[in-house]
Amino acid sequence: MGVVDLDLTADVVTLTQWLVDIESVSRDEQRIADAVEAALAPLPHLDVVRRGHTVVARTDLGRGERVVIAGHLDTVPVNDNLPSRNDGTHLHGLGACDMKGGDGVILKLAATVTEPVRDVTYVLYEGEEIESEFNGLGHLVANAPDLLRADFAILMEPSDGVVEAGCQGTMRVEVTTYGERAHSARAWRGVNAIHRATPVLERLTAYQPRMPLIDGLTYHEGLNAVGISGGVAGNVLPDRCTVSVNYRFAPDRSEGEAESYLRSFFDGYDVQVADSAPGALPGLDRPAAKEFVAGVGGTVNPKFGWTDVARFSALGVPAVNFGPGDPMLAHKQEEFVPLEQIRHCERVLAAWLGRTG
Repeated sequence: MGVVDLDLTADVVTLTQWLVDIESVSRDEQRIADAVEAALAPLPHLDVVRRGHTVVARTDLGRGERVVIAGHLDTVPVNDNLPSRNDGTHLHGLGACDMKGGDGVILKLAATVTEPVRDVTYVLYEGEEIESEFNGLGHLVANAPDLLRADFAILMEPSDGVVEAGCQGTMRVEVTTYGERAHSARAWRGVNAIHRATPVLERLTAYQPRMPLIDGLTYHEGLNAVGISGGVAGNVLPDRCTVSVNYRFAPDRSEGEAESYLRSFFDGYDVQVADSAPGALPGLDRPAAKEFVAGVGGTVNPKFGWTDVARFSALGVPAVNFGPGDPMLAHKQEEFVPLEQIRHCERVLAAWLGRTG
């Protein structure tokens, strides 16, 4: 099958529909990456680089600021929701919301904003919907960080067309209690490790969330048991019980600080970190961010979930989420994106970048 022709002179909604109709389930992004690369490569104002199935296109005009605008090309598996359907108000189909509406905006901007007032790096990357080891943006951070150097970044994840700044970090720890096995008929001869987990749960129940103010935004931390395991047999006192705890921490805390907090919170218990990802500071004090927020109407919400903006934060680049579509529809069979939100995001970003004509 040949390369799909993405005519970048088409309107942004049509462009988005074409992208939706290119099936690109994670680990099968070659066809869409080929189409994106073929569409961007001829544009004389862009330098285009490809790494795997990730395409990077950059202006190099010597502007005083550089911004990154990024979106992932992959989707979750097909669920009887292709091909796309445009009902005149919404575009329905796999990835329409998460996040080919944002990708369509990126391609339209890359084609039409030929002399932006700030240099731009457009990134369309693979492997966001699956394990981190496949994430194209993560690969760039690790292997080609210079391609992502910038003063500010926008990740076009669905946010209902409003700015969601930064993101909270996430850490999961295993809190383990120990006991001594015994026959349940002679329970006094042993120690029940599950019962010993009671104070762990009591601490979690009494937890008061920290709510720091960062760049004028109130973040809301969370600490919750998300799993518990223990037990040997129906007639045996267990000698081990593990409570799995998820901590969502505000972006003013590093992973190290989050871990220290949890070890202090569960002082006296065996605490092991199972997985972790850093948060991302919003950086709304940066000039590019201030102008962007003003351009979208001044409304900014904190991002409580984790997104790839944290990968920019690891490089010292503040970032926000801003894209068309309701994030609650992501991964649903009935996924759709409002046509007007696609157009709105394209207009706002084009004006901020300084499109002429």
